[in-house]
Amino acid sequence: MIDHSRVTAALRAVGSVWAEDEAALLVAQARTDTELEALLARRVSGEPLETVLGWVAFLDRRLAGAPGVFVPRRRTELLARTALSRTQPHHVVVEMCCGVAPVAAVLGDSGADVHAADLSEPALVCAARNAPGARLHHGDLFGALPHELVGRVDVVVANAPYVPTDRISAMPHEARDHEPHLALDGGAEGVDVHRRLAREAPHWLAPGGVLLIETSRDQLPLTLGALRDAGLVTSEVVDDVVGGCVAVGVSARARGAVRAAEPA
Repeated sequence: MIDHSRVTAALRAVGSVWAEDEAALLVAQARTDTELEALLARRVSGEPLETVLGWVAFLDRRLAGAPGVFVPRRRTELLARTALSRTQPHHVVVEMCCGVAPVAAVLGDSGADVHAADLSEPALVCAARNAPGARLHHGDLFGALPHELVGRVDVVVANAPYVPTDRISAMPHEARDHEPHLALDGGAEGVDVHRRLAREAPHWLAPGGVLLIETSRDQLPLTLGALRDAGLVTSEVVDDVVGGCVAVGVSARARGAVRAAEPA
């Protein structure tokens, strides 16, 4: 039988800062010694712990994950809490660039009509497990949504990629080698997708609807600029001690203008 101390030693040897904690999780996950050996080998090779385990802890939940799918970070819990605080039972909410749908999962008991969209089919497989009550859409940003939602969305929430292209090589190898670059690469300044979201959001938002975008403190001025350039009112910035940062844009469009934007 493989003991906890040997697993810990193997993890520590490859530089794991939390070797004892990781060892405990791997030992608890494995049903047999053979399975534990396989899990340990994957982790020692550099695969993220979360994909080795098949789940990630997020706001007291275990969300399903998979190899090759973006792993939600703890800082995104702020985005989920902010979305929850802005959501009423009658609202239409869309989690854009949803990945495994951590925000949609948190909103599952809100009573809202929750949608989630992503370009990655493997991510949407995980999203279906994590947010079974959400309606899932495969496609590129708002182009994935049904036309019936034009002018009706109360909350759009997005953890879109915001790492500048030239900084990806400096990311931890678990991310740069095992997560899709599509989920990391925000373009030269890190806000290409933020700008697209901001430009397209006013057409889809209901009067007074909000766009919530996770960003970094470095990219924050550019994200706020994208919201303002799109005609959204940048009402606030929400941040916390673990690095979470959310830019909030509010639709200033009048109800009549929303109707006019819809085709006859």
